[in-house]
Amino acid sequence: MLTSIITFYIFRAVDEDRKIEYKAAVKIQSWFRGCRVRAYLRYLNKMVIFIQKWWRGYRSRRYFSKLVETAYFIMKMNFYNEMAVRIQKRWRGYYVRKYIHNYYALKKYLEAISVNNEIVRSELQDYKEMKENEEKIKDLEKKEKEEKYQARKMHYLLSTEQIAGIYNSPFRKSPDPMELLLRKSKPLSHRQQQTKSPFDYELYDWPTCKRPPTFSTAQPLPPTGRQKPQGPFRDTTEVLRQRYKPLEPTLRVAASINSPLEKAREEMKREEWRNRIHDNEFLPFSSYHKNQKYDPSIHRSGKYGQETYGIKHFREVQPKKWVADKMYKSLSYSAVRDM
Repeated sequence: MLTSIITFYIFRAVDEDRKIEYKAAVKIQSWFRGCRVRAYLRYLNKMVIFIQKWWRGYRSRRYFSKLVETAYFIMKMNFYNEMAVRIQKRWRGYYVRKYIHNYYALKKYLEAISVNNEIVRSELQDYKEMKENEEKIKDLEKKEKEEKYQARKMHYLLSTEQIAGIYNSPFRKSPDPMELLLRKSKPLSHRQQQTKSPFDYELYDWPTCKRPPTFSTAQPLPPTGRQKPQGPFRDTTEVLRQRYKPLEPTLRVAASINSPLEKAREEMKREEWRNRIHDNEFLPFSSYHKNQKYDPSIHRSGKYGQETYGIKHFREVQPKKWVADKMYKSLSYSAVRDM
């Protein structure tokens, strides 16, 4: 019994010491791990600074080498352009003296032009003759077409088996050529006569407005003698009289559109516009400068105006000389911790 009690107290003391030792071990581990992480972050920061320094130096050296190449290329092109100008000056002088102001070459050129003119003149003469022949052919075709039309029109003069026509005289050895043409052609068909409507003239002149529209006031003809249809119908004469009665406009329709007061106002406006000295609109003092365009001062609108230092920015920025489009960002402890 005593042994079990002693064992119980020993285990309880050991258990209490175990919790204290565990907390101490956890605290030592957290401190050690924190030291190790902070040392690692310091190492990473040093390496990042080293990489950025190396990379920026490399980009700067490459950018400077490009600037040197560009400057060398511009210097070389300027030298070549100057030499090319000298060569062109010598060559153009030689070319002008040899080819442009050459008397014998100009003489040959004029002779060639005269020969070419003769050739063109002969070709134009041939073209004129060809056109004349075409006109003659067209006239012959037109004449032949007219003869055929006359033959179709006078087809009734064709001779028959019983009666000889005027172009087929029995006293001739052979019939007239017109007789042969009448035999080949067909008679013209009768055209239907177009009846003109009594309203054509009014409808044709209506859009031109050459004359005011008038309505027929002539008395209609009396109706023909026919029987009156059965039923409650009005007399035909009365219906026609009502249909063709003249227009009787009202006073409002017959009067002018514009009243005398409006006419007087328009006349007064025209008189005022005709007699005024200038066309500038009169404005009161408060509205005189309302529509006037603002003219900026030379100090503000000129190229050499006020400096922007202290107004827009405090540091000169030249985006064209930037090596990269994005700015470098320094890594802090919090940013590395978040990663």
